[in-house]
Amino acid sequence: MSTFDAFAELLAGRVPEEHRQELVRYGCFVLEENQKFNLTGAKSPAEFAPHIIDSVAVAPYAEGSLVDVGSGGGLPAIPIAIVRRIPVVMIESTGKKVRFLERMLREFGLEGAAIAARAEIAAHDRHLREQFRTGTARAVSSAPTVAELVLPLIAVGGRALLQRGETDAREMQALEDASLVLGGRVERVIEDMPTGRLVIVEKTAPTQLRFPRRTGVPEKRPLCL
Repeated sequence: MSTFDAFAELLAGRVPEEHRQELVRYGCFVLEENQKFNLTGAKSPAEFAPHIIDSVAVAPYAEGSLVDVGSGGGLPAIPIAIVRRIPVVMIESTGKKVRFLERMLREFGLEGAAIAARAEIAAHDRHLREQFRTGTARAVSSAPTVAELVLPLIAVGGRALLQRGETDAREMQALEDASLVLGGRVERVIEDMPTGRLVIVEKTAPTQLRFPRRTGVPEKRPLCL
């Protein structure tokens, strides 16, 4: 079975039918490019398809302009943009990945940009700071770290959509406390996502200019944790 057919079978009934072919093509592009340099740990359609499905599950909660932090191979930004047709800005520090993301924007006729920068730097750019209605990140960092990198980019009234795996009570409490420090509040937690949970953080007030802290600090010293 070809890679295309394998993806088509795996995504059938799990993603909107009108977007399935585009999502299949995206999956094929990722696995093809992954043979040249590391885009994802997934090596087969069976391993990568769940990530596409999970990203599509986030799409209904995204509105307006979207910023995605640490985009890597384009998850969840590209599937969300394909399904929702909203403008997307992807922040990624690795040049090869940025060039791949730019190619995906062209391939699928998506409005947006891929920016080669660390999130800690990008969030202090006046053209990006507090300019987006929705923010996403699939980083493996702690929840407070991810919140510190995403919330400064979101406009008041917008939301951060944080995809998390297992999050214990201590980390969730730290996220709630950190969100308040960053001008947000945990709005709700959706438990029945395909591969984990989705934490929605509403942006209720401007983020203090000192956040995010300098490069590497949010990772090394997570807020409130």
